[in-house]
Amino acid sequence: MELIQYFSPNFVENYLPEGKNIDTQLLLSHIWFASKGEEPDLSNIDIALLGVPESRYSKNNDGCSDAPDEIRKEFYKLFYWKNNVSILDLGNLTAGETVEDTYAILSEIIAYLLEKKVIPVILGGSNDLAFANYQAYAMLEKVVSMVSIDSKFDLGDEKNTIFSEGYLNKIILQQPNYLLNFSNIGYQTYLNSQMDIELMKQLYFETYRVGAMRKDMEEIEPIVRNAEMLAIDISAVRQSDAPGNPNVSANGFYGEEICQIAFFAGLSDKLSSIGIYEFNPIFDYNTQTSQLIAQILWYFVEGFTNRRNDTLFKEEEQYFRHAVPVTNALHGLVFYQSKKTGRWWMEIPFFHIKTQQDKKYYLPCSKNDFDTACKDEVPERWWRTYHKLNR
Repeated sequence: MELIQYFSPNFVENYLPEGKNIDTQLLLSHIWFASKGEEPDLSNIDIALLGVPESRYSKNNDGCSDAPDEIRKEFYKLFYWKNNVSILDLGNLTAGETVEDTYAILSEIIAYLLEKKVIPVILGGSNDLAFANYQAYAMLEKVVSMVSIDSKFDLGDEKNTIFSEGYLNKIILQQPNYLLNFSNIGYQTYLNSQMDIELMKQLYFETYRVGAMRKDMEEIEPIVRNAEMLAIDISAVRQSDAPGNPNVSANGFYGEEICQIAFFAGLSDKLSSIGIYEFNPIFDYNTQTSQLIAQILWYFVEGFTNRRNDTLFKEEEQYFRHAVPVTNALHGLVFYQSKKTGRWWMEIPFFHIKTQQDKKYYLPCSKNDFDTACKDEVPERWWRTYHKLNR
């Protein structure tokens, strides 16, 4: 696939302070920029930035199509990480004649990058672009778990066309379906109907209120660690910290908290794509939101540089195994703890219909889940996943 035909490239000169040379300690001096007319070499690239200036299906947020370059201006002012990482800026995707055309080519590009083991970082654009991100995994016939950082579920109505606050139903209803799990982190109850809240429970999707998550941010880490795909709606951050969105709420995550979530995402060996959506420069104040998103990106890459490759269970001797008998469990609960990182997993037994064999699924969890099992209780996270896999 030739990428350059789909992008308007960026150049380092666009981000240089007038009359000044590049400070070699800044990110700007360590980024590869795709050149016009020259196909980029992806063989040594870890992460690819791609701006997607698409907002035609946004809800009251047309100006979010101008976000990518405003984010870059702040991102390239930051200093480089202590560990080496190779980042390519592909530029901005040329929008299609229709939004569906944009989805189609974006999905192909993401799928191509995934095959090349390059992590796509999508700078939106509106939140419905997460649908195109999911489509990339479907094209590759890869089962995917998705995490959304959002104050709303964005379910929508199956009878209506897709839009920024109504794309999830299109993913759920698509056949064949490759969505293994969906988790929403940071929803605000008063912004979601009770019907939608109940539907999420019936689908065995994971939903976490912003207040509950803010009490113990470490509980977010295993949720994100279980995902291949992460979508961040910047309106999940409170208005005082990220004013650059017309649909933002007075409540939400603080800036440092969303950066911590991004670090958890980067740290996960499993996570292979991320998108940040709904930032509108028109509503920003003193570049406050663009600075925050730049720092979200910085923390994501910081996490990536600290990956420890302990999620695939290839070497059993790298884990402590803990078998915990629980009275009400159909099976004894088994936990694993990485000797490298101290992170935890639960073993979930299930019957694989296609192969007609008993299988095991390793679900990221926290020490709190292990402590719950030691109290002779089945963790809610275990039950929810067990029912989902064995229904």
